[in-house]
Formats: sequence, C-alpha cells, structure tokens
Amino acid sequence: MLIVDDEPNVVDLVRVTLEDERVRVLDAPDAAHAFEALSALQPDLVLLDVNLPDLSGFDICRWIRHDAVLARTKVVMLTAAAQKEDVARGHAAGADHYLTKPFSPVRLLSLVEELLPHSVLWARR
Repeated sequence: MLIVDDEPNVVDLVRVTLEDERVRVLDAPDAAHAFEALSALQPDLVLLDVNLPDLSGFDICRWIRHDAVLARTKVVMLTAAAQKEDVARGHAAGADHYLTKPFSPVRLLSLVEELLPHSVLWARR
C-alpha cells in the first residue's frame, strides 16, 4: 500500500491505522517519488493527497488509470480538499473513493477492507 502525502502526521496516522506484520505502508511525499514507487511496487491501493508540492493528486490518479499495469489499482483520494467540485474532480480522475481530512481511522480501515475484500492482508481482522 502506498500513501502519497507531504504531511508526516497524516502518513504516521495511516501507518498506525493500517500497518501490521502483513501490511506494509510505504509513503511518498511528492509526485516524483510516487511515480517511482508506483512503477517499482505496483501496490494494490494508493491513498492520494490532492495538494502535493509538485503535481496534484488528480494528475497522479489519471496517470494511474492510464497505465496498463496499474489501471486496476484502487485509489482513494485522502485530502483536505473537500468542496463538491474537488470530490467531482477526484471521481472524474478515476478515484475509487474520496475521503476528506480530518478522517476517522476506523472509517479508513473499513474503507480499505471494503475496497480490498478478498485480500489475504485483511483476512485476520
């Protein structure tokens, strides 16, 4: 799983919420690192912030959807950009879900379980 966010506190909260001995949460602080990680790791799930220092999460999401290898990757926009227009842009870019900050860790966990219901990673929870 990959989180693309430049806020260390958000990355830490996601890691504490989702990571265990079976689930590894990797992070990228910007688009450049995200593209590198996406290409190398091909994660099942990506959590994307909209407001990144070098490119928007919407642009990264569109790139994921147009990449033949990554097209089926689940994408959740995890962002403070909470206007109706932002949510619409996220879905138009191809996001599977849009979760706004501040977010409930319990809601994030249930959303991940919903998006990856057959993943062995979540079998014991």
